[in-house]
Amino acid sequence: MSAADTAKKNEQGYWAFVRKQFRKKKTAVVSLYIVIFLAIIAILAPFLANEKPLVCKYQGTIYFPVFKDIAVDLGIGEFQPQFQNIDWKQLDYDMAVFPPVPYLPMNQDNNNIHSKGPFDKQVVPSMRFHHWFGTDELGRDVLAGMIHGTKIAMTVGIVSMLIASFIGILLGSLAGFYGDENFQVSRIRLWGNLLFLFFAFFYAFGARSYDITDALGKSLGDGFMQLGISVLIFVGVIAIGNLLVIPLKRISFLGKQVSVPFDLIIMRMIEVLNSIPTLFLILLIISIVRKPNLYVIMGIIGLTGWTGIARFIRAELLKVRSLEYIEAAHSLGYSNAHILFKHAIPNALSPVLISIAFGIAGAILTESTLSFLGLGPADTVTWGQLLSYARQIPQAWWLAIFPGFAIFITVTVFNLIGDGLTDAMDPRLKQ
Repeated sequence: MSAADTAKKNEQGYWAFVRKQFRKKKTAVVSLYIVIFLAIIAILAPFLANEKPLVCKYQGTIYFPVFKDIAVDLGIGEFQPQFQNIDWKQLDYDMAVFPPVPYLPMNQDNNNIHSKGPFDKQVVPSMRFHHWFGTDELGRDVLAGMIHGTKIAMTVGIVSMLIASFIGILLGSLAGFYGDENFQVSRIRLWGNLLFLFFAFFYAFGARSYDITDALGKSLGDGFMQLGISVLIFVGVIAIGNLLVIPLKRISFLGKQVSVPFDLIIMRMIEVLNSIPTLFLILLIISIVRKPNLYVIMGIIGLTGWTGIARFIRAELLKVRSLEYIEAAHSLGYSNAHILFKHAIPNALSPVLISIAFGIAGAILTESTLSFLGLGPADTVTWGQLLSYARQIPQAWWLAIFPGFAIFITVTVFNLIGDGLTDAMDPRLKQ
């Protein structure tokens, strides 16, 4: 059996041990079930709270308005003209099945404005339309806001940490695996890449920032299309730069190999970012963004939250790069890039999972803080935004209790999962 096969077998045994240890931590297991429950609510939010029927028969034709609404949000469909700008509750249906909560979080019930409480007398046609968590000052249903706020919280936490994980794993791996001496390129290629990296960022993201922001504001599909175009522009500019420097490598001075001090550069970047309070840095970035919508907020949190992940994986790779199976891969002639992405990174991800669990909790809390301060997206109801309404109406206890409890529970369960992973991955427990 080769050294790589042995390492793979040991890794499988290690993850079996982690699962066994994690199950012993009852609070972490219960927290995981709560997260799964929250994820189900987030995925099913449009089907749980919506003013549109799940399925209806209107003028002899069957429609699925909620599914059509999702398609419109993704930019892959649009409503028929007769269904645009209408009150869905007032249509004369042949048959209709509405969600359990027949409200959208942004829609106003003019009969129940000025913050009606859950136990107050409400003007509703039947108990089917009762506001079980009350309403805010504008008559918007709090329960609908809580359900859709779950979707926002989970999306922000997971997506922002995916961005942070990608950046942190990439930069931390380069710092830990290559150090300051093990990555060498020609002088002209190094200078050329630094120069064209600036142009790539400018033309791909700087010059197109308005197009990307406007597209994300229209629909998720349009936003991804514009982001894809920017990525292609970025890759294209870098590729052109590398092609242009090839002839210059023939000059002895420009073609001389020099070391790239990845570890020094990346660690100084981490120290600079960590020296600035994260919330202050996020507020600074948001202040210069033209339209701080939800996708921009996720990107900003992800771009400022990668440092802990990078430090964890760097520390792991400093140990991994000297192990026998890495040396065996070198002796077999595999390239550094192949060894890094195929063998080194997969065997150094254990502590990163702990950092991601805590990071998701931090991202949810950060988004809630921004919304509470009024710096979140104005066209989306979030837990932090609901909580901010309680400042204006102190007697509306339901505006503080429900979103505050949701934020507390969600942040707590992710922290407990991170704590459980910390104990489960402790190698001393295996002795």
